[in-house]
Amino acid sequence: MELNRRTVIAGAAAAGIAAATTAGGTAQAAGGGGSTGGRGKPVKTLFGRLADGTKVHSWSLENGGTRMKVLSYGGIVQSLEVPDRRGRYANVSLGFDTLEEYVASSPYFGALIGRYGNRIDKGRFTLDGTAYQLSVNDGENSLHGGAQGFDKRVWDVEPFTRGSDVGLHLHHTSVDGEMGYPGTLRTKVTYTLTRDGDWRIDYEATTDRATVVNLTSHVYWNLAGESSGSIHDHELSIAASRYTPVDSGLIPTGELAKVAGTPFDFRRAKPIGRDIRTAHQQVLYGQGFDHNWALDKGVTARPEHAATLRDPSSGRTLRIATNEPGLQFYSGNFLDGTLVGTGGRVYRQGDGLCLETQHFPDSPNQPSFPSTVLRPGETYRTTTIHSFGA
Repeated sequence: MELNRRTVIAGAAAAGIAAATTAGGTAQAAGGGGSTGGRGKPVKTLFGRLADGTKVHSWSLENGGTRMKVLSYGGIVQSLEVPDRRGRYANVSLGFDTLEEYVASSPYFGALIGRYGNRIDKGRFTLDGTAYQLSVNDGENSLHGGAQGFDKRVWDVEPFTRGSDVGLHLHHTSVDGEMGYPGTLRTKVTYTLTRDGDWRIDYEATTDRATVVNLTSHVYWNLAGESSGSIHDHELSIAASRYTPVDSGLIPTGELAKVAGTPFDFRRAKPIGRDIRTAHQQVLYGQGFDHNWALDKGVTARPEHAATLRDPSSGRTLRIATNEPGLQFYSGNFLDGTLVGTGGRVYRQGDGLCLETQHFPDSPNQPSFPSTVLRPGETYRTTTIHSFGA
């Protein structure tokens, strides 16, 4: 019989399993046991300083058997630990040990992404008759908000405990013209760990001028544990019958293509590695999967199921629900063996994957895609929930 999350946590606590946590995710017992899993006020520590002396802090949170560390720099999830089917803990997110590594060369490990997640063609768009040129940082395109996006900003962080929940409110104000975007955007992102160990992200933003917004999170997942090797054996399902094909620069063509009969068909769970080396032009463009799936549910008032990821070796599962219309599945194709993670091992191609809930890439230039325009008097709101099991 496959044990559920609560059974694993309770069993580990009853058995008194305990060991010291390391950056690489060494096994240890669920702190406190029970449904609260050791809930307490988030703990703040100094993580480092930027070159200009700005302090960067780390916040440690625990609830419902899930433990995470979040940096004020980039809103980065530095680590997220959950138990396997035997109650053994591992850090399931890729990242670095030091601030210097994040500043020098991070491929968005664990970061908050904005103002616009994903790519905008040539960094250009026109809104209400005015043309805007954005920061270009991905060939000729703008990626994840430009060269100094939200992932490279120090966020103001406010901890909270509310009922059985524990979390962080992260605030950042992006001034008019920053990275070429119009309007002063005031952003609030809330990370919540629930009593069941779910990680919920609530995004909010307002503007004083018409602008475009598409916020997301860029955690690299490996449910077998960070530094454990390839995720190609992970089984993934995505609730989408269509995806958005791209050109050689990974910009959507505007088509909503059927996944049926292609490597992009994840409607039923399958190993990620099964079709990743298929000689399909879209796979060749991405050097694997780096595409947006148009979720069958579309934009919804409340978070609905989008994807499920499972690691057969550990039994760990991740279920994602969102009210966003799209999901970017990136299979870690550009990890090239030059970065060393928290576990002390080199990250190579396919050692982690991203499941980024979002509106579609290049939507400001694609009238047929769901709009990403935000106007004064409106509030941008979106929610994504990550539910872990074993």
